[in-house]
This record gives sequence, C-alpha cells and structure tokens, in this order.
Amino acid sequence: MKTKLMKFAAIAAAGMAFAATNGAQAANPMFPKLFTADPSAYVDGGTVYLYVGIDSASVKDKDYVMKEWRVYSSCDMQNWKDLGSPLKPSAFKWAIGKVDAWAADVTKRNGKYYFYSTVDHATIPGRAIGVAVSDKPEGPFVDARGSALVTNDMTLEAPIAWDDIDPGVFVDDDGQAYLYWGNTVLKYAKLKPNMTEFDGPIHTVGMDRFTEAPYMHKHKGVYYLSYSRDFPETTAYMMSNSPIGPWKFGGVIMEKNAKVKTIHQAIVEFNGKNYIFYHNDKLPTGGEYRRSVAVEEFQYNADGTIPFIKQTKEGPAANPSSACK
Repeated sequence: MKTKLMKFAAIAAAGMAFAATNGAQAANPMFPKLFTADPSAYVDGGTVYLYVGIDSASVKDKDYVMKEWRVYSSCDMQNWKDLGSPLKPSAFKWAIGKVDAWAADVTKRNGKYYFYSTVDHATIPGRAIGVAVSDKPEGPFVDARGSALVTNDMTLEAPIAWDDIDPGVFVDDDGQAYLYWGNTVLKYAKLKPNMTEFDGPIHTVGMDRFTEAPYMHKHKGVYYLSYSRDFPETTAYMMSNSPIGPWKFGGVIMEKNAKVKTIHQAIVEFNGKNYIFYHNDKLPTGGEYRRSVAVEEFQYNADGTIPFIKQTKEGPAANPSSACK
C-alpha cells in the first residue's frame, strides 16, 4: 500500500508540474515566469483570449523593453494556455524606428480578428496606431493596411510624441465599430465595416484627469468607458447611454500600484461573470518596467455602477465554460 501511495503521489506531482509548464496558473500574478503588461481580453464563445505585452527590461533598465506581444487562452479563468506570439512589431514595415510592443486591443468582425496596436512610426515622428488582421484569435496577424491608421500629425491637441497610444476597439450591437485612444487627451472615431479605415472625423473628449488606456464595454444597455486617471494611475470609469457620450463620472474602481505608475485595465464578461484584468508590480524584482498581469472577478452594483475592486493574490474562482472538455 505504501508503495502504491508513493507512486500515486509521484504521478500527481508530475501532473501538477506538467500543468504549470503549460501555463496553468490560478492565482495572481497570472504568469509568474514572465513579466507581462497592458492586458487586452476578448471572449469568443466559451474561450477568453488574453493579449499582453512582454516586459523584457532588466532590473537595471531605465525604460520599457517590449519586443513582442503574447496571447493566452482559457476556458475556465484559471488554467491559461500559452499560444505564443500573435504578432511582432516588425510586421509593420512602416514602423522601423524604435519598435515596441506597447498596448494593443483585439476584436472580431465578419469572421476575422483585428489587432490594433501602438508602434513607433519610421518617418512621421511620434507614436502611431496600426491594425493587423488574422483568421484566428491567436494569429498570426498581418498588417491590414500597409500604413498607419493614426499618425502623430493627425492629432495635435497634446504637444507630446506619445499621445496616440493605447487603442481600444469596440463593436456595438448595431455593428458600428469605434476606436478609442490617447494619452492626456481622449480621442475616438467611427470605423468603417472593413475595420481598417475611419468613417468620419477624429473626435476629442474633454475629460478631467484623463491619462490613458481608454476601454469601452457594454453591460445591460449601459456603456462603460474605463480609463487610467492621474499619474501614478488609478482606474476610473464613466457611464453613458451612448458609445460617444455624454458621460457621467462613475468613480475610481482600482487604486494605484505601489511601485508601478501604470495599471491599464480591460473588462469583459465571461460565462456569466465579470472580470477586470490589469497589471501590477507583484512578481519578485517587479517594478516600473517589469510588470505582471492579474485578474479579479467583480459584480455590478444594483444600480449598474461598478464597485471598488481590490487587488488580490487569490484571483477569481474557477468558472469552466462549455468549451472545457
């Protein structure tokens, strides 16, 4: 009996080790072997896809070192499968300057997946936004335009080179798509059905204490525009009956990090529950340029507002969907 128990324990330990090497992680931070940042999430059927930038900076670096995005998938919000790199910044041939995998966002339209990302333009000084397309959520994604969708000379409200960052894409129930982006000044524009061109002008929104990371989602007919506020950043949100406002301030829903000035959220509904992804500084040697993505479950208040959400080590409980076999 003792020998059988020892064999069983060894098999169980091996199984847990196998799961760990394949991306399974139930607690926060979600991926303890990599520094990850700027989460974007998309739910497709019974699977949630999580896109992150990889922080490759050493403990001595004084700036971001981000050379690739990675995508993970889960059918239960606890076990995550590493699907590799869906896209490298070098895929945008017009972006051959300081090419970094800054924040991105993904959506699906007419059976294809569109990846909006921030890169550095080669000939127009400043950050730009490109769009790539794929037949699968894990990629590979390829440049959908051969040119930038947004360049720094198209938006002149903020006198900085990085005001065109952090794209957030949203497709409404009527099929109309919108792109939101910006640093210090919020901008948005309608997208044509091809998802690679704007359908009308770029609009700016005067928003008090807006910093970056605009992210639109919809819940029970209400539009929620969450974003990073102040610097160091907290996560706040606005509410509206329209994807273009007018907006009512909802409040701060996540407090700033201790050692990381940014926080960058994404909010999705998956299998009947609601989740917020964000990044913090909780891995060993973590810091400003070595961040780690985490996730929390939350419930809307009875009046539709979002409660204050605490960062936890435990993360959400398992929530297996029908995609889990």
